[in-house]
Amino acid sequence: MSTTKRQLKLGAFLLHNGHHVAAWRHPEAPTDQNPFKLYQHLAQTAEKACFDAVFFADSVALTSGVGGLEPLTLLSALSAVTEKIGLIGTATTTYNEPYHVARKFASLDRISGGRAGWNLVTSDNAKEAANFGLSKHVPHTERYARAREFHQVVQGLWDSWEDDAIINDKLNGKQFDTQKLHPLHHQGEHFSVAGPLNVSRSPQGKPITVQAGGSEAGRDLAAETADVVFTAHPSIASAQAFYADMKTRTQKFKRDPDSLKIMPGLFPVIGRSQAEAEDKLQLLQNLVLPEDGLALLGRMIGNFDLSGYPLDEPLPELPLTQNGQQSRQALLTALAQGENLTIRQLYLRIAGGRGHFTLTGTAEMIADQMQEWFEQHAADGFNIMPPWLPGGLDDFATHVVPELQRRGIFRTQYAGSTLREHLGLAFPANRYTR
Repeated sequence: MSTTKRQLKLGAFLLHNGHHVAAWRHPEAPTDQNPFKLYQHLAQTAEKACFDAVFFADSVALTSGVGGLEPLTLLSALSAVTEKIGLIGTATTTYNEPYHVARKFASLDRISGGRAGWNLVTSDNAKEAANFGLSKHVPHTERYARAREFHQVVQGLWDSWEDDAIINDKLNGKQFDTQKLHPLHHQGEHFSVAGPLNVSRSPQGKPITVQAGGSEAGRDLAAETADVVFTAHPSIASAQAFYADMKTRTQKFKRDPDSLKIMPGLFPVIGRSQAEAEDKLQLLQNLVLPEDGLALLGRMIGNFDLSGYPLDEPLPELPLTQNGQQSRQALLTALAQGENLTIRQLYLRIAGGRGHFTLTGTAEMIADQMQEWFEQHAADGFNIMPPWLPGGLDDFATHVVPELQRRGIFRTQYAGSTLREHLGLAFPANRYTR
């Protein structure tokens, strides 16, 4: 049993019917047209298992199948039916304005008592552009330049109110100290924002910032600005290299390496035996529709239309994407070439984990691998990607979490009430008091 005092971090990444592309076809997948009851069950299941947070991705365009709900709306509702678990949602810096994002997440943070987190993305889905009056997607380099300034503005707005600015002095008729309220007066290349924000600070100071970029620009942005990085690595060697690189990069920005938590995605299929786990995965693999597999693969390798290529021949050589997920395109191209996979074999390979760490086996085997990654500095924790919902998360919470707790590497109860406390991150000093 491990005696380490360092504690594993866990996020529950809740995606539509589950992360497998055929999850919606699973025999036990719910077909209720009002999904909130399902999400309520999932959030409460994750909270009972002491997860750090639930996490919702987002896209402002239809990708494939039925899309998910708008994250801030959903997370606000979930905050009313949970007490401790963190609430992380995605908002793109490419098709939003900083004041909107700052206000919405600050509101969620206040509503939830300090449990909000913002997943900052730059949008890899080119289809989003047409929904915002643009004829083409914003180029990769420009998206990251905008994102850096966007983050600066949001952080500045979150510092508008010092922690003790609200005094509510009824006797003297003074609701807040005007000396502790600060306009931003930001003038930059992409934004002009006066401020101040009209939402005051929460018990955790300000929301957690999460990022998932794997390109050079994405890594630098995360090392400079993020509290948590979600990342995709299929092997411990690549995860260790990424982990070491990101921890080193934080020092370039005069940050403590431990102030950035690295949480790779993990796609677990759990059975009472290895055979049962493999049967569970094969059930989903048998349900993959070719058009769904092709759509997933085409989007992930740079928004390419693969419908005209033979399924049982190798992936054709494709130009490097300029506006998609550059790190994911490189990962999948290397996988296809390294193992000489056909298009069909490649989309089946990523149908569940989409290039993330994938484990199929017993709870003990999965806990073994998680512990190895954790103790060998490949991860500070994992963003759990259930194959289908609700069964995939139920299996993990019921079988894997107790095994991690038995080994002493995961909490048995929450020690604090805010997301920042769950993650072991310091309270952020307000820039005006610092």
